[in-house]
Amino acid sequence: MTTLRAGLLERFVFLASVVILAALSQGAAAQEVHEFHGNSRRDGVYVVPNLTVERARHLRVMSNFDGHVQGSVYAQLLSFRSSKTNQPLLLVATEENVVYALDAESGHVVWMRSVGEPVYRSSLPCGNIDPVGITGTPAIDERRRSVYFDAMVGSGKDSTPQHLIFGLSLEDGAVLPGFPIDVASALRDLGIAFQPRFQNQRGALAIVGDTLFVPYGGNYGDCGPYHGVVVGVKLDGSRQISAWTTRGEGGGIWAPGGVASDGRSVFVVTGNTKLTMRWVDGEAVVRLPLGSQGKIASLDYFAPSNWKWLDLLDLDLGGTNPVLFDLQSGNEKVELVMALGKDGKAYLLSRERLGGIGGALLVTKIADSSIRTAPAVYAGTSQALVLFQAGRIRCSQKTSVSGLGALRVKASPSLELAMAWCAPLRGEGSPIVTTTDGHSEAIAWVVGAEGDNCLHGFLVETGEPVRGCAGEQSAMHDLRHFASVTPAFGRLYVAGDNRVYAFEPR
Repeated sequence: MTTLRAGLLERFVFLASVVILAALSQGAAAQEVHEFHGNSRRDGVYVVPNLTVERARHLRVMSNFDGHVQGSVYAQLLSFRSSKTNQPLLLVATEENVVYALDAESGHVVWMRSVGEPVYRSSLPCGNIDPVGITGTPAIDERRRSVYFDAMVGSGKDSTPQHLIFGLSLEDGAVLPGFPIDVASALRDLGIAFQPRFQNQRGALAIVGDTLFVPYGGNYGDCGPYHGVVVGVKLDGSRQISAWTTRGEGGGIWAPGGVASDGRSVFVVTGNTKLTMRWVDGEAVVRLPLGSQGKIASLDYFAPSNWKWLDLLDLDLGGTNPVLFDLQSGNEKVELVMALGKDGKAYLLSRERLGGIGGALLVTKIADSSIRTAPAVYAGTSQALVLFQAGRIRCSQKTSVSGLGALRVKASPSLELAMAWCAPLRGEGSPIVTTTDGHSEAIAWVVGAEGDNCLHGFLVETGEPVRGCAGEQSAMHDLRHFASVTPAFGRLYVAGDNRVYAFEPR
């Protein structure tokens, strides 16, 4: 009997150790952020074991954190550990075409790499970024210990710009063999016209399997003959290029979250097309099979039935990236994609059959203003909360708020969309969610970019404020619209012009 009890105790201790190690492993893995919003689904949910609600209330900026970089930062910060020293590092990409690896503890520069002169606004027909360098969030390939991004490169104020795709080593920033790739030249070989001065690269990159996906749109102002383009680059050594482009002029893929994927397909959302009487891939959620190129097949897209009207009013469906999530309805798994438009509507779609023209599962008006920042999705078993920033959010039939909203998606007993809560906020940041274990103590974080420039926290389930603008020292400076918080190594990081800020729970 004693032997039996000892054996059971040993098994219990072993299993408990496995559970603890798995939990610690999950938390440790979550400290590294390799893509926009943490993963290719773009849900923006992170595990930060030490960031409880109570500790979040006392979050403070680290005054001794250096964090100085050169240039404006539109891309989300990424994070990784050095494979040689295990040193925690932040990856920062700027509009000056400089990539930095910063020590996540001190903010000091570990390595930096300039990839060429940025392109000045005077060299472009339109736009609102000056200069333009690296805008879209890069993607880290952990297996190859490398990072990939697009840079707009010139050689002077009156030079002809180029879009170049770079691959750098994570260890020292060295340019990888076979890079950079000249996008215009590579697409020309595929018979696709690509004029770099009219194209911009604002959406986040994604790595799915062995393929890097890079989305392109136009410059602010919609000038020139640009197209929505997705470029695929094989990372297996062949550097094989594939591409998909909108048939019509326009239809840019410019949302901050860029490309999303569930591992089987990639999803993008396009903006307005120009001067067309027939649908030519604009105002649409588009599903592309991995490695695909050419035309999209039937049921591989969704566009609102009033897409012509959206074109005319510049109310892009592509103001936000698609977010992917799964819910349970009875014994059935429901695979969903959510798109939020500049028309203030939420479009809920089936990932298996996007629905073609007008074929959404559900559509509801949630704001009387444009929705343009990247959303986050906190999903449970049968329901999820989609967090988004907008002006004049329809909190109820009688009230509206400019700030952060939470849209509840229910799958059981039937699909349903309804506003859960709203919270006032001055600024245009992209929300994310932190939890201590994947579901507990969930906090929504968002910055008041180009507004109050503060870091705000709210309880995900209720919208109750956890942290706001608490004194002058909590304000940051020159945060760019669409900015997103990056949780890494037990802290929260935010990038502004020429500076990275670190916040530490106490």
